[in-house]
Amino acid sequence: MKVFVPSKLPVKPPLVVVLHGCRQTPESFDTGSGFSKLATQRGFVLLYPEQREANNSQRCFNWFRPSAIARDRGELMSIRQMIEHACARHRIGRSRIYIAGLSAGGAMTSALVATYPDLFAGAAIFAGMPFGAARDAMSAIGSMRSGVSRREPREWGDLVRGVSPAARGWPSISIWHGTADGVVNPVNAMASISQWLEVTGLEEPAGRIRQMSWGTLKQWKSGDRLQLSFYSVRGLGHGLPRRFSSQKQRVADPYVLQSELSGPLELMRAWGLKL
Repeated sequence: MKVFVPSKLPVKPPLVVVLHGCRQTPESFDTGSGFSKLATQRGFVLLYPEQREANNSQRCFNWFRPSAIARDRGELMSIRQMIEHACARHRIGRSRIYIAGLSAGGAMTSALVATYPDLFAGAAIFAGMPFGAARDAMSAIGSMRSGVSRREPREWGDLVRGVSPAARGWPSISIWHGTADGVVNPVNAMASISQWLEVTGLEEPAGRIRQMSWGTLKQWKSGDRLQLSFYSVRGLGHGLPRRFSSQKQRVADPYVLQSELSGPLELMRAWGLKL
């Protein structure tokens, strides 16, 4: 676990949790993504849970193992405990906890939001997978490459309701995927959209579509509140999109990719983490 605490923080500061992908470290991901600089500029505590090679040789969060993502067990419990520790130590504002994850970290973000929806105000899933997409390593690899097995929206929703049957509400969720992702098939993003639309009671045709210079943005509101967003980034491979300001940042992490759209900055805007 790595924690970054800026020298100046507001009373009851926000907490942003970032889950890395396979073969990444918090240090490389942060250098590439720039989240710690944003924490300093915008006054939030930054938490990077870190996978150990002892748990996964590729340092992937084990989002596909039922024992790792069961409520109050395994890796899910460990990450929840890290969040609780950070909240207590840094007097976090409990209504301002946000989470973002890339690839395996994105899939684990899905699991955390499905299991502990009341914990988060906002969540971002980059190049991830829907909750319940696999039950072992082999099915995980197959689903990533070829796309998840076909399920009806109700079935996707039931997977979430099975772990949170009494959820009182859901955080604002954004799903991000590159159209050229060769590691996690982009069709998985559509399954994630189907899952969260069904869980939140929204209808797919009700979404507002906007054609952007970087791709397509589709958003769904629940009343006046933005509930679900889908960022389909044209030509982006497997990674987090970011506009780079230096060559050092560009080469710091192979899974942080040059893009006209900057994912971290867009999250700051969406989550209300202002300068």
